[in-house]
Amino acid sequence: MAVFIRQLTGIRFVAAFWVLLYHLQDPLDRIGVMDIPVLSDVIRVGRLGVDLFFALSGFIITHTYLRRLGPRLAVGATVEFWWLRLARVYPVHFVMLNVAGIAIVAQTWVTGVTKDRPWLTVGDYLRNVLLIQEWGPHPDRGWNVVAWSLSMEWLAYLIFPLLVLVLFALHKRMPTAVLVLAWFVALTPLLWRGSLTLDPYYTDLWGSVIRVLTEFTAGAITYLIVIRLIPSGATEPTPRIERIATVVSMLMPIVVVAGAVFLGNWTTAQSPITLTDPEAEPLPPFFHLWLVPPLIIWIGALALSRRGQARWFGTDAMILGGVVSYSLYMTHLVWFGVWRAGTNALGLESGPLYAVAIVIAIVGSFGIAWLMWRIVEEPCRRFMRKAVGVRPVAPEETTADPDARNVNDR
Repeated sequence: MAVFIRQLTGIRFVAAFWVLLYHLQDPLDRIGVMDIPVLSDVIRVGRLGVDLFFALSGFIITHTYLRRLGPRLAVGATVEFWWLRLARVYPVHFVMLNVAGIAIVAQTWVTGVTKDRPWLTVGDYLRNVLLIQEWGPHPDRGWNVVAWSLSMEWLAYLIFPLLVLVLFALHKRMPTAVLVLAWFVALTPLLWRGSLTLDPYYTDLWGSVIRVLTEFTAGAITYLIVIRLIPSGATEPTPRIERIATVVSMLMPIVVVAGAVFLGNWTTAQSPITLTDPEAEPLPPFFHLWLVPPLIIWIGALALSRRGQARWFGTDAMILGGVVSYSLYMTHLVWFGVWRAGTNALGLESGPLYAVAIVIAIVGSFGIAWLMWRIVEEPCRRFMRKAVGVRPVAPEETTADPDARNVNDR
């Protein structure tokens, strides 16, 4: 079953690049890209790349640890699981947390402009160090802003050793119909929260916690459903299931794009809030969390497909993109801040030269991500795994990458 790791690794690149474009909306708007129908609507909901990450994480981690941690709670296995998750995500987080802090101090020193940053405190720094900065009903994001999702992932990792007991019981005892029902139940709080028009970012009122726990759980249940659709003792779905999965994998992106266009042009979905800070994140339309279920179905369909998109996502180029996707996600916003300071200093605000500068911003983000993966992420991950007597590369990781790079879990 591990063959699906290749195409699901490719999805990680899509998720990270979607978020990257979302954070480039203002520059893209200056060169007319945000005037292009459909494309602009899809970019406006690019924060859904994080939701795609959450669900994909639940799917892959359940694949990797369902039998290792189930069916009963074991302290040693649980602690090892937490350590290995930290090995995967913490080094890059810690480096970027401090880089962001240095960049903020440098910006203030160079420009002489002091902004109100209530989160720029020792206490908030320590909360970021402990990865608990997003916990609570009203989180105040700062430092390396994108690390909010990592804080949520860490919460999911802490809960997973208990969740996996439920997943194991569902896997062994419940029929597929019950799994499908459980999938809908898991997403109900998300759809309820996504139907409120209080905050277009769905951050307040425990919005971030609801997002990660529902999507992570739904991704995990999706894995249970997927393995039910593969005959016992087989490693591939039947030709009929594979054909259906391929069709579904093509339909779900269309549903998401159509939904994004609908929300982008639906008056009720537009937020009345006006942002005057050019560095602030542009407002997405309300109700965009409604698009999460088809994204999760897309993950399951791609796992069962061997043609079309699945084959394309499994190419070496997409695998490489998936490999560096975590570093891309964690570094791009700080890099964009540096890039923005550079364009302001040069007086670039629009026109052909500004368009070239945007290309440089995107290409530079990938270069920085690759360096971060090569110099920090991968060496530290291997070191931390070896420190507890675990082989540097997990067996399932070799399926996705012949060079044994880490690509199977985020």
